[in-house]
Amino acid sequence: MRYLERLQPLALLLLRVVVGIIMIGHGYAKVFGGGMMAHYHLVQSFGLPGWLALPSALSEFFGGILVLLGLFTRIAAGAILLDLLVAIWKVHWRNGLLGENGYEFPLTLAAICLAVICYGAGPFALEILRRGGATKR
Repeated sequence: MRYLERLQPLALLLLRVVVGIIMIGHGYAKVFGGGMMAHYHLVQSFGLPGWLALPSALSEFFGGILVLLGLFTRIAAGAILLDLLVAIWKVHWRNGLLGENGYEFPLTLAAICLAVICYGAGPFALEILRRGGATKR
């Protein structure tokens, strides 16, 4: 079991990289691909203020970058988690857990974000440079 404990930093890195890449992919088209207006109207169609499309898209794209790099990780993962919880509530819930466009995938990403919030970025992150090279136990 000690061997598995030594792999924990790599597992946390893998979780960060996976959720970061996925969120960057989801946010890129909204931020740069001209999809912001479509996202704005989509957000409005779910009964939310259209202006919430901006923090949603920014948290997906830039939050994904920050989580991937391990910089301001807990804050970025928190923003992504909030975005995912709203998406589950307003978009995916009515389709069920395993239905088409269900909440299985966003729930999985939300759980990863919660783990990253709880455990932090880990030793393989730019936050170590921000903290002056000291690791936090």
